[in-house]
Amino acid sequence: MGQTTSKTQTGGPEAAALAITPPQIVGPFYPVSERPDLANDLTRPNGSTAEAQGQLIHVRGRVLNRSGAPVPHARIDIWQANAAGKYRHPSDTNPAPLDPNFKGFARLTTDASGHYSFRTIKPGRYPTPEDDVRPPHIHLTIEGQFDCLVTQLYFAGEGDNATDRWLNAAPHPERLIVTLQPLSHLEKHELVAQFDIVLANG
Repeated sequence: MGQTTSKTQTGGPEAAALAITPPQIVGPFYPVSERPDLANDLTRPNGSTAEAQGQLIHVRGRVLNRSGAPVPHARIDIWQANAAGKYRHPSDTNPAPLDPNFKGFARLTTDASGHYSFRTIKPGRYPTPEDDVRPPHIHLTIEGQFDCLVTQLYFAGEGDNATDRWLNAAPHPERLIVTLQPLSHLEKHELVAQFDIVLANG
């Protein structure tokens, strides 16, 4: 199950200036047998000269605590399906093809101001064994100084968002949905989204 866990106990109530990012399930496809690429570009795995297939996107944001203070040096694990909706995981029985140039698993660290960014492809939707269809989403685990959050990022405008049981089970699911916009007038083929992540204590 996905959860927000606190590594320390805090005493007394605290004023919550920012809303905590809702937790989500880890899901069955966390790549436990793989080592993550220690890079912020998932579109070119280590040793590959070719680029992954699909819509290129950039995800940017900050990791903050409830008071708005940055969480420096937080570790972020990212894993996702490829553009066809296929995970590089032995448990994924989806017949969609793997992309030889997309590993879909990376690890990065926020800077001293809590900023992070990564470049990837927009994942595809895919069927589940329960005959649901999951909308495009990216899994993230964030380990801060005190907290560990497991969550998922979704994309605005996806019809399957309305019926996704995991997204709609979250408190305030709109906090997990981002809007993709052109990166710049010069890079219209690449899109960018802002996703700030709020931990309980940092």
